[in-house]
Amino acid sequence: MPEKDPEIIDKIRQQFDFGPYPQVPLDKSPQDNLGVLYTHSLATSYYFRNRQLIDSTGKLILDAGCGTGYKSLALAYANPGAKIVGVDLSEQSIKLARERLEHYDFKNAEFFVLSLYDLPNLGLEFDYINCDEVLYLIPEPVRALQAMKAVLKPDGIIRSNLHSKYQRTNLFRAQKLFAAMGLMDENPEEMAIETVIETMKSLQDWVDLKNKTWPKQFEEKEQQGELLSNQLLQGDRGFTTPELFSLLREANLEFISMANWRQWDIEKLFKEPDNLPVFWALALPEATLEEKLHLYELLHPNYRLLDFWCGHSDRACPSTSIEEWSDEDWETAIVDLHPIAKMPPIQEALEEARQTLQLLPLSQKVPIAGGQQVSLDITIASCLFPPLFESPQPFSTLLERWQLLRPVNLETLEPTTRAESSQLLRNTLTGLEALGYAFLGRS
Repeated sequence: MPEKDPEIIDKIRQQFDFGPYPQVPLDKSPQDNLGVLYTHSLATSYYFRNRQLIDSTGKLILDAGCGTGYKSLALAYANPGAKIVGVDLSEQSIKLARERLEHYDFKNAEFFVLSLYDLPNLGLEFDYINCDEVLYLIPEPVRALQAMKAVLKPDGIIRSNLHSKYQRTNLFRAQKLFAAMGLMDENPEEMAIETVIETMKSLQDWVDLKNKTWPKQFEEKEQQGELLSNQLLQGDRGFTTPELFSLLREANLEFISMANWRQWDIEKLFKEPDNLPVFWALALPEATLEEKLHLYELLHPNYRLLDFWCGHSDRACPSTSIEEWSDEDWETAIVDLHPIAKMPPIQEALEEARQTLQLLPLSQKVPIAGGQQVSLDITIASCLFPPLFESPQPFSTLLERWQLLRPVNLETLEPTTRAESSQLLRNTLTGLEALGYAFLGRS
């Protein structure tokens, strides 16, 4: 271990003992925040990698660097029947995490004061590891990734993230300023926070650093904890996507995808994606995924986190793209909704849409489509969602249900043929699957 590693790790521990993070009140629950639950559902990454459904019952999930347990609580809600294990350097954070899960009566959870480097000491193997807002602080991120890999089941998945070097560049500049002022020599506490606030308040509003890094609310007492995770964050570093891929190669882990993959489509940065400039039209089809991600962040470093999934190499299950499915594949297909799309807020929204004959506002309830507004015709939603709320359904069963609901073509007033109904449902389900709301499998 490099000589300064223990000193840095101890500073990070002290910082989060002084200011446990995230500072989310105990009475604030992620239960109805379906976007957060979607991110923390094992089903999301597992289906993306394998095009297969997975039941969370009995799964073992690690929250590595769990802090005060808000994400642990989200993992518990998002993965019914799973056991949650949380670890963190900060004893004060672990105490709050235990209180949080106990407050919401989740009994199948355990928490340990433990370094990520020491994960093998748990003697456990995990189906899913959530390492959120941690890896960029660790002096040896490769060693931490290797420790997570050592406790990951063969088909398990790790979700982790790194701070973006390009998006966060101004905050790194602020950290260097306050380090030069001596505010980070020891663990920053009240005096350091007050000095930062006094400094920023006293600057002209047009001063570049203030303009780019200082929201007005940071001057409010209840927001001052944010300074500890931004301007005064010990050990903070930024990374590029090539550096992310380099870390994974060194740890012998396979990159699966960005967790917010819909937001990393480089072609959507252009006004006319179907009419790209000559260079881009020739270069993009030949570019690797790593190259495309790097080009994206150079053009538009809009995301604070490089949020990614990874796992053991060569463990993905081979599958045929849905666009290549044959008629026979569709006839034998099994359809399911993402588990989060079955939750009460969606069921309530469907009932309201049925009563008012409005569209079902899917993206309003589960905002996962990269800013795209997604609503569903109420007749189609009434065909698909009620049976899928109960259990996965054969495509053929849903097709029969649709023909009962819509026996006549509303444009021609002619009887709707089975082929017409089948094509409409295929198009709908293909779109919902691409956006992450539906799962499609072959029996």
